[in-house]
Amino acid sequence: MSHSFGRTRWKRFAAVLVPSVAAAAALGVGMAEGALAASFLISGRTFQISADTLKVRGLSIYGMVDVTRKGTPVPVTVTGFRHAEISGLCQSVVVPIPVIGPYTLRLTGGEGDRVEARNMFIDSKALSIGQAEFEDIETGVAAGAVDKGPINPGDRHSRYFDPDGIAQQARSADLTDVQVTAVAVTAATLNVPDLTMRLKQGSRECF
Repeated sequence: MSHSFGRTRWKRFAAVLVPSVAAAAALGVGMAEGALAASFLISGRTFQISADTLKVRGLSIYGMVDVTRKGTPVPVTVTGFRHAEISGLCQSVVVPIPVIGPYTLRLTGGEGDRVEARNMFIDSKALSIGQAEFEDIETGVAAGAVDKGPINPGDRHSRYFDPDGIAQQARSADLTDVQVTAVAVTAATLNVPDLTMRLKQGSRECF
């Protein structure tokens, strides 16, 4: 049974129900044209992503368990979208260096023209959104029945993917003031104008 809510505005969402800003994390991810490869082993460390705005067509949200190289399971919320446009994109990773202390690798893009991404997925631990507007949203759909947004092929074939598990999907979403803590991102294609990378001493994260 379909539960469509039309166009809905919500100020804040619980992490499992809010679309993560998948596109924003894409700066540090290897990508390839066409279908995504199988899921990879994650490092287990988190990184920060922020975006001024994110416009999504074809959204999906579902629970998953990633695995580190040492075999440690890491529960995450996966958000996928077929197409996205992002402005004011930032990604940051703090790297502790013995003796001299922490350094921050910070990447930015989309200050002029918007970043565009296709078939992108973000595996997140936490997120915050200042304002969100969904069109044709459905909550409680079975993960195996999601059709408005994509399911990562690597996740679909994982033993941790539950086709009967609860998921959320929407035809489109407009998000502003996005902040997300992520562990992994994959994408089929990504176009990043105004890409800048800086390495600075100390903790200089996106938020």
